[in-house]
Amino acid sequence: MARNPYLPYAARLEEVAVENAARDIKTFRLAFADPESAAAFRYMPGQFAELSLPGLGEAPFGIASSPTEAGYLLFSVKRVGLFTGELHSLEAPAPIGVRGPMGKSFPWERMEGKNLVIVGGGFAFTTLRGAITYILDPANRSRFGSVLVVYGARTPGELMYKKDLAEWQARDDIAVHLTVDEADAGWKEHKGVVPTVLEGLKPGPENTLAIVCGPPVMIRFTLLSLAKLRFPDDAIILSLEMRMKCGIGKCGRCNIGSKFVCKDGPVFTREELKALPAEY
Repeated sequence: MARNPYLPYAARLEEVAVENAARDIKTFRLAFADPESAAAFRYMPGQFAELSLPGLGEAPFGIASSPTEAGYLLFSVKRVGLFTGELHSLEAPAPIGVRGPMGKSFPWERMEGKNLVIVGGGFAFTTLRGAITYILDPANRSRFGSVLVVYGARTPGELMYKKDLAEWQARDDIAVHLTVDEADAGWKEHKGVVPTVLEGLKPGPENTLAIVCGPPVMIRFTLLSLAKLRFPDDAIILSLEMRMKCGIGKCGRCNIGSKFVCKDGPVFTREELKALPAEY
């Protein structure tokens, strides 16, 4: 019998990590309460889930972990309101509900054999972190071509996943370029907005897919940069996870034209989005 989609899996908080200097982004490491739930929650990077707290409600978040990281899930949450504020106040081993996984993942079958350009900005690097971790797993790395990552934030202190970034930069099978709008005295990498850095790196569009996640203004100018680099619209992959609401197409609050973002997305190509009303 199919599981009731309204019921969350029982999970517990195992660890909390502060991600940024402002201390308003935290990554929550969750483990399921029983092995059956862990086995049933099968996901791929790019999908999202609803986190719930008893008596308070739920909210959707992109999954920041990879299925190659067995035994736990990661969610990075920015404190912006009542629900996220309550999440930020939790300490292990607090109970948390996890409903999902939901939506479509990044198009992994199509990505096989392709060179990948992964572009992220600010807090929206969450699902990209899961994607990169999945790509770099020893069982998967040979399935993909070259990997170029451009990730930016306003200041060095606002870059997330600093341990992961350092480990990726130490590898020779991925190129990671970090950039900030405002550098401090110790900053030795790029300075400037993400689209400008991307244009300067000049990745070619041949046999290449670009995955872009970030704040709307960054996405808008990154799309212009990718057009200058001659990336076709069907080779540009974006996520509209910020439109997520109930996650199962019942509330009708995520629809764009005829599409329910939670069921038909949140991952779309630029070509697909051009066919929809400009409501996002």
